[in-house]
Amino acid sequence: MLLIRCPWCGDRAESEFSCGGEAGISRPLEPNALNDADWSDYLFNRTNARGAHKELWNHAAGCRRWFEAERDTVSYVIKRTYKLGQAD
Repeated sequence: MLLIRCPWCGDRAESEFSCGGEAGISRPLEPNALNDADWSDYLFNRTNARGAHKELWNHAAGCRRWFEAERDTVSYVIKRTYKLGQAD
């Protein structure tokens, strides 16, 4: 079982968490100005990087807060977790 460190609660079992996908994706400033292709790109296309990757996680069965994690997608090793907006 994978242990994930919640920045507020400490180490917990992965079954307490929910992955929210790739981090760093900003909502378009003027969504009404986007065409269908641009909306599709925003909603569905992700980098799907092999190796180091930043993700959003939610401690769903704990404090219910969102945080970011740097995880290796090949080895599943989580390098670090931190509160939103506190990356180096």
